[in-house]
Amino acid sequence: MPENLELQQLVDEEPDHDVKLHPRRLKFCKCPYLGLILATLSSLFFSLCSVIVKWMTDVDPMALAAYRYLGVLLPAIPIVIYRQEPVFPSGKRIMLLLRSFTGTAALMLSFYAFRHMPLADASVIVFSVPVFTGIFARMFLKEPCGLFNAFSVVLTLIGVVLITRPPSLFGATVNSLGESGQKTEIWGAVAAFSATLFGANAYVLLRALKGIHFSVIMTNFGSFALCQCLLVTYLIGALCLPPCGLDRYLIVALALFSFLGQILLTLALQMEQAGPVAIARSSDIVFAFVWQVLFFNEIPNRYSIGGAILVMSSVMLTGLRKWILALPPDASLRRRMALLVK
Repeated sequence: MPENLELQQLVDEEPDHDVKLHPRRLKFCKCPYLGLILATLSSLFFSLCSVIVKWMTDVDPMALAAYRYLGVLLPAIPIVIYRQEPVFPSGKRIMLLLRSFTGTAALMLSFYAFRHMPLADASVIVFSVPVFTGIFARMFLKEPCGLFNAFSVVLTLIGVVLITRPPSLFGATVNSLGESGQKTEIWGAVAAFSATLFGANAYVLLRALKGIHFSVIMTNFGSFALCQCLLVTYLIGALCLPPCGLDRYLIVALALFSFLGQILLTLALQMEQAGPVAIARSSDIVFAFVWQVLFFNEIPNRYSIGGAILVMSSVMLTGLRKWILALPPDASLRRRMALLVK
């Protein structure tokens, strides 16, 4: 999810095979799969956040994004004060602003997509962010982009086309949700894909901000995002407190699930390499399909399922490639999987 992109900085700063295990980390070695379990639980909580966004039809998704960013900002402020970090460091200000803008736009657009698309379809498109990161990293950071990157992007785009089903290719008769008769809303699909592109650029900007403490990035991100969301919400006339009762409890649950997902993902990245964690995080797509059927009675058709399989396969292969690249050059697994590093 776009709101978790600041965690990529931790991965980029410290390659896994060079990390010296902290004594606390040694305790987790007794359970070799604990990092993957925590990453899966993180996906569970983030998918529940998506359910809440779709469920709260009385509150505009832009207002929900503002509440979400308030939860990002409040925990970051005491951390940056405790560490006495410069909040707006010289030489990095433009990048911090760009990172804040792209990350905010990504989450706002994804919230819109969750509201106006089938939950699983929107989740699949938004979750394809890592696949497009390589393209933008090649464009802006001059990082290598080989045959595998091109293949994964093509595979993902085919999956996205199957999920969104443009009328020019599929006509207007293809139902979005099996027997429900609901049609694909084109602006929801546009928002989901735009969120993916903004999210991929946020990844690239985080790589360029390597060396800046995560609390500085989150403080800038939270402040900028909260102001941007409040401004947009005010301009569209949707700025309001949710009514008493269930909606306010759901707002609290949204913040709580976001916080739990963030903490679990941080712990997972501390215990496990980034590649396997990315693979485990793809369970978000599975959860989205389950919640879609369970809470909203939306039955996905063969196009959605086929597209989800393609996108999920691309994301998992991207995670596997990252894992292999983190291995020593003489590792046997790296030699056997040489095709993935091309």
